[in-house]
Amino acid sequence: QVQLVESGGGLVQAGGSLRLSCKFSGRTFNMYAMGWFRQSPGKEREFVAGINWNGGISESADSVRGRFSISRDNARNTVTLQMNSLKPEDTAVYYCAADWAGDGTVEVNTTPGLYDFWGQGTQVTVSS
Repeated sequence: QVQLVESGGGLVQAGGSLRLSCKFSGRTFNMYAMGWFRQSPGKEREFVAGINWNGGISESADSVRGRFSISRDNARNTVTLQMNSLKPEDTAVYYCAADWAGDGTVEVNTTPGLYDFWGQGTQVTVSS
C-alpha cells in the first residue's frame, strides 16, 4: 500500500514562500505520476500542479502558474511543490496524491478522482 506524507506547511505572509514536500513509500515511486491538490473550507478539492512519472511533463493550474513549481526526485521518492509570491487565496489544506502510471500513461491528470492514493494534507495559511 502506498503511503504519502506531506510536510512543509505553515503560516506565511502574503508575498512569501513555502516549500512543500511529499514522501512516498510502499510501492515503486517511478511507476506513479504525482500531483498536488488543495482544498479550502466550502470548496471542492482543486488541482494545483502535477508531474509525470519521470519528471518530463508537468502541469499547473492557471491560478498558480508562474508562482508555483513542482519537481520530483525519484532517487529519494519525494515530490516537492515550491510556492512563491503566495497570496491569501492560496490558503488551503494541500494534499499530495499518486496516480498509477504503470500502464504507460505519460500525461498528468488534473482530476482528483483519477488519483489512487492520497496523503493526509498539510495546512498552508497566507496572511494579508
